[in-house]
Amino acid sequence: MGFDLIADQIRDFLWEHGFNGQRFNYAYLVLSILILGVFSFLVWHIIRLIMIMVVKTAVTKSKTTWDDKLFEFRVFRALSMILIAVIFVYAVPVVLEDFPKTRAICVIIAQVYVILTIMFAINAILNAIVNIMEETETYRDKPIRSYKQVAKIVFYMVGFVMILAIIIGRSPLYILGGFGAVTAVMLLIFRDPILGFVASIQMSAVDLVRLGDWITVEKYGADGEVTEINLTTIKVRNWDMTVTIVPAYALVSESFRNWRGMEESDGRRIKRFISIKISSIKFCDEALYNKLLGIQLLKEYLENRNREIEAYNIENNIDRSILINGRNMTNIGIFRLYAEKFLAHNPLINTDMIFMVRQLQPTENGLPIEIYAFSKEKELENYEAVAADIFDHLLATVPFFELEIFQSPSGSDLRGSGYRMREEQSERWQERT
Repeated sequence: MGFDLIADQIRDFLWEHGFNGQRFNYAYLVLSILILGVFSFLVWHIIRLIMIMVVKTAVTKSKTTWDDKLFEFRVFRALSMILIAVIFVYAVPVVLEDFPKTRAICVIIAQVYVILTIMFAINAILNAIVNIMEETETYRDKPIRSYKQVAKIVFYMVGFVMILAIIIGRSPLYILGGFGAVTAVMLLIFRDPILGFVASIQMSAVDLVRLGDWITVEKYGADGEVTEINLTTIKVRNWDMTVTIVPAYALVSESFRNWRGMEESDGRRIKRFISIKISSIKFCDEALYNKLLGIQLLKEYLENRNREIEAYNIENNIDRSILINGRNMTNIGIFRLYAEKFLAHNPLINTDMIFMVRQLQPTENGLPIEIYAFSKEKELENYEAVAADIFDHLLATVPFFELEIFQSPSGSDLRGSGYRMREEQSERWQERT
């Protein structure tokens, strides 16, 4: 109604100043465009002043942070653009009243402009909401960006349908009805976003992956921290500072390892073994027993164990001239017990969790003695230092128990063995001659 009143005043003004015919139409068009431009500029300027002087001041003084984000992502500016677009929609038919063909085209352009400004505003609001949620403790580790991307796809498609309906002059329902014929094509085009969206819902529902998690996906060579979760991809910054992009649906459809449980627990597992040469395993004779009594961690145990074994053997009248008779200690058993006591006295081992030293199945590479314990240090560098210190010590103590560590012979070992064989043969030959 306001635009019609202004148009009538412009027409009266032109008639009073002698404009008529074609001159009147063009003069009316030029004058209307100038007035519309000035009016739009004033409206935009006033809105901008309000945003700067009123909104910004209120946002700055507010104790909450969400309104700061709305201002930061220009939500208020986007909403003001909608007002300007609506002004054009109502003003264009009045300004171009005497030019029906041009008016029809400009009305379509103005309506499309309104849809675009609404989409721009929704995009700004979504960006602000996602940023607010990402800084909230509750949603910080959730794949919020995936949901934002899905929402953008949806409203972009709706906006596209609305724009297409305006251009061809049909109902949006007519356009949507025609999409049934291209559904298969659309599914093919948006296959990855659809799979990624479903995967992100599953990951969020069962809490598979969060931002900051350490994951290992061997198929894609990913081993590092999750830095970004998108609709179709997950970005992993590997420990060598490279970046691996993993499809989101791969984490749901395939296997991967998430180290979060370890990081949230009270320790990180150490599970390594030492291979003992089987031929070095033997019963503990008196000489070895006396030598091992000097080990403080073992002295009390060896004395008690020796008394128990002697009492049993005497009670059962065991012939002790051969060690295989009766009960006896072995060097491998004593070493295994020493390793357990060494771990128990290590302040960096969490003894409240499982820790043990066990034998594994003997193989062609010897008898594996496995250390199964949990380090209190979980950071990679500190954890590796703890594990290395344990095995440095155990490897150095193995010979003290008259045990040998199995090691595949190298070239120098074989050459040395051949040299010794030749020397032995030479000595035997000299003895014969």
